[in-house]
Formats: sequence, structure tokens, C-alpha cells
Amino acid sequence: MHNIYLLIKRKLGLIAISFLLISSSIVSVGYVDSYFEVSKNLDIFATLFKELNVYYVDDTEPGKLMKTGIDAMLKSLDPYTNFYPESDIEDYRFMTTGEYGGIGAMVRKQDGNIIIAEPYEGFPAHKAELEAGDIIEKIDGKDISGYTTGDVSKLLKGAAKTEVKLSIYRKVTDARFDKSLLREDVKIKDVSYYGELDKKVGYIKLNGFTQTASKELLAAFKDLKETNQITSLIIDLRGNGGGLLNEAINIVNVFVEKGQEVVSTKGKIKQWDKVHKALNDPVDTKIPLVVLIDEYSASASEIVSGTLQDLDRAVVVGRKSYGKGLVQQTRSLSYNAQLKVTVAKYYTPSGRCIQRIDYSNKDVNGKPGEITDSLKTEFKTLNNRSVFDGGGIEPDIVVDSKVPAKITYSLISKNLIFNYATEFKNLVDSIPEPFTFEVTDTEYEKFKNFIADKKYDYQTETEKLLDKLKKKAVEDKLIDSLDGIFIELDDKLKRNKSEDVNTFKDEIIRVLENEIVSRYYYQDGRIKIDLKHNDEIKKAIEVLTDSVKYTSILAEPDSTQN
Repeated sequence: MHNIYLLIKRKLGLIAISFLLISSSIVSVGYVDSYFEVSKNLDIFATLFKELNVYYVDDTEPGKLMKTGIDAMLKSLDPYTNFYPESDIEDYRFMTTGEYGGIGAMVRKQDGNIIIAEPYEGFPAHKAELEAGDIIEKIDGKDISGYTTGDVSKLLKGAAKTEVKLSIYRKVTDARFDKSLLREDVKIKDVSYYGELDKKVGYIKLNGFTQTASKELLAAFKDLKETNQITSLIIDLRGNGGGLLNEAINIVNVFVEKGQEVVSTKGKIKQWDKVHKALNDPVDTKIPLVVLIDEYSASASEIVSGTLQDLDRAVVVGRKSYGKGLVQQTRSLSYNAQLKVTVAKYYTPSGRCIQRIDYSNKDVNGKPGEITDSLKTEFKTLNNRSVFDGGGIEPDIVVDSKVPAKITYSLISKNLIFNYATEFKNLVDSIPEPFTFEVTDTEYEKFKNFIADKKYDYQTETEKLLDKLKKKAVEDKLIDSLDGIFIELDDKLKRNKSEDVNTFKDEIIRVLENEIVSRYYYQDGRIKIDLKHNDEIKKAIEVLTDSVKYTSILAEPDSTQN
């Protein structure tokens, strides 16, 4: 059910995908045929910018005006070519290294307030005993009423060892207090959790591909082999939006022979026409692997999953990946600004590029189209299995996502599950570890009482259809004769909907457990409790513990026929 929780959070705009970066540099290519056009238009732009700032009727902010112009220009290309002024350098550093200076907490808006959504264990917010649900009222004495989460995030970030003072209101205890926090370099681990599951199956959750990703995964894998004696492994790339190309190559290298082609890149500049091979001795080329992906697995995640699939080195389980086959490079600009620019496309060993959207061809409204099925090309894996380009990585075993019930979506979006967990934490000092914690029937009754007087109404699909039928009845002048039937149907639907809290009890409990566990065990706890119920995990374990099935999936098609 952690998947349901994440799905809804993403739909609410609380999560965004990060994409492939490359930190290497390329030499200048000198003058090109279009140099005159570039020079001419730069001159026009500089003249326009000067005249606008001098003669526009109101005062302008040159920095903001220039940023708007640059962003609009880059937006016409693709979503991954971005400009980072010096003021956004912490965001840029986080994107490339997974590290930033700050207090170590997620913040979001709730009921007009900026709240601590989740402190990161071991960092300043956690050390200062800030809790999920705490309302930030002031930062360094400045009232932040009306501020966006982006505004607040910028105020909270800063160089390590600098102080920031927060004025907090803890609604659950009706207490106000101030906290002085010393910012730290906050590093979000690429490997957020690893451990042994059933039947000697190892599990590694990889959240990103920053500069430490391969080192963290290698250490986790070696520990699982030596300490837990695992005989198979799951690498979980669900929700992983990507990162550094070299880290993806190094991770594949753990499981494939030295010298094996991992990925190739092709760009406008010849220096980007490269074949990247495994450079190190592998750790284990035989251990059975499953790679988990979903629609949020992108870029470097797709290199790892797609390459291991092409080489028939792993069974890919889950849902089709995002489909980002573009490579970005970071370029230093004047005054400590940075440009992240798309420089190439990447290709897995079979020769396929999995880019889903064609940004070079846009319609009259400027909207790019997706690669159509008719334009997709078939490629072959090492064992002659069919794979296709142009639309992400298609899993070998598809596990469909469960669409959350309307009531579950509503309870999360109205923050009722979040708020109940906040009150629960205030009343209960400790809970069992995540693998054994459960919301009991008694506790669920308390939750039902908690939401009884709260607003969380929602419209079911049946109600939507009934509304359309009513409108049609009015148009056809049949409403008078059907009005009694509509009233009866409305009443039945309301009574059925009131039972949704019982009908979807198991689903709601899973999300409720996830939120409660996070108050005591943070992100580590969320992952652990998800492992108990997750369908993709169950399918992965099933495949890895059935050697005949595992081998048959990766075998050459003809070899499985009698």
C-alpha cells in the first residue's frame, strides 16, 4: 500500500522526477555555420533587454526578467534543459550529488500553513525534535504567512554550520516554541534500505543515482552476501527518476563481465558518440536478479533495467518505465550559474533508445508527440528475446498497479490520515518494529470516530454517471417522470458510500499503517512495512524462488518449445 500512498502523493504534485546528468566536460567546437545567426540574435536580445529596462513604464527587476526569458527559451526545447542561477545553487547541488545544506526535512502546505511533513532521521530537524505536523510560523523572525513551499524551502536551505531560527506551533498539544537549528550538509542516501526477505532473497532499494550510488549498492550487496548468505537479489528502482550516467554503468558492472558494453550515447557533437563498457571486475555474474520498475523509473534507472534485460541478466518486473532516453550535461556559466543541457540520446546494448516523447517534432500548439507504435522498432536481447524502442522499458512480468478507491484518495488528500497519525504519535510513545506493526480493529474504530465529523466527501463514478443521466433527462424533458427514481438512486448511493470506510477497510489500513510507522521509523519504516504487502515484491520472490520459471523467462524463445 506504500505504492498507493506514493501514487496519490505524486498525483497531488508532491513528488517530481529527477533526470540523467553527466558531470564530464567537452571541448569547444569553435565556429559553426550558424555563427552569424547566433551573433546577430544575441545582439538583438541584448539591445532589447537594455531598452526594456530603461523605457518600460514600471520598474523592472533585471535578474527576474532575464530568468523569465531564459526559462521560456529553454522550455521550447525539452523539460530537462534548465538554467540554475547562483541563488538556486543548493537545488542544483542536490540534483547532482543528493546533498544540500539545510535542516533535513520535507515541508508542504496544509490548510494554508507550511508544515513539517517528515523530518529526516539523524539531521537537524530530527535532532531538534521537530515532528511531522508541526507548523512553521516564522523563520529567523520573519512571518511566513502566505509563503509557498518553494519560498520556505529556500529560506531553510543554506550553507552548513549556519544557524536558522524557527518559530513552531504544535497544534496537537497547542504549544508554541522556538528552535535554533544549525544547518548541516544533508545527504539523502541512494540506498535507502537493504535486507534479507524470504528464502534467502536479498533486497536493495535504490532511490537515486548520485555520486555515491554504486558505492552504496556494492556495499549493501556484499554485506547481504557475506552476512545473510543470500542466493538471489531484488533491486528496487520503482520511483527512481535517475541521475548520473557513470553510476548506472558502475551498478550494471557489479553483475556483468568486465568489457561488456553497457550503454552507448550519440549526439550532435562527435565527442558524445561513445560506447560505455564495464571497466571493473564484476562481483557476481551468476546470482539470479529481479529488477523492479514502474512508470516513475526513468533515465539511469532505465539504463540499469534495460541493459540487464538486453543481456538477459535479470528479470524485469513491474510496470512500463517512464521512457527518457536523453542525456544531460552540466555547463558552468558566468557568476556561478549552471546550465543543464540535453546533449545526446542513449542506447542500450541491443541498440534501442527508449525515449518516449519526440521533442523535435511539436504540433501547432507547441506540444510534442509520443513515439507511435507504428514507428517502434524491434530489437533482440542476447538470448534473442524481442524488445522494443520508443516507449520505456517493458517488464518481462507486468504487475498492474491498483487504482486506489475514491475514499482512500480523499482521506489522503484531505490530510485526515496524516492528521490521525499526528494525534496517534502524541498519544503513543512507541510501536513495534515495522515488520510486525499492525493497525488493529480497535484502532481502526478509533480512526473511524476521528473522521466521523470531518469533511472528506467524494464523487464515485456511479454518481458521475447519474449526474449525466439527470442532465440528459432534463434536456429530454423527462425529469418530472423520473425524478422519484433519481431520488431513490441518490439515497441508495449515499448509503452505499457511507459504507466505503468498511468496504475498503484493508486498503485504508495499509495506508494508515504506512503513515503511522513513518512517525517512529521514518523513511526506513515506510519501506519495511511496504515489503509486507507489496504485490511486486511477492511476484519477484515467486520468480526468484522458482529456478525453472526464472530460467524460462530469460531463455531463447525456441529453446522452451517441445
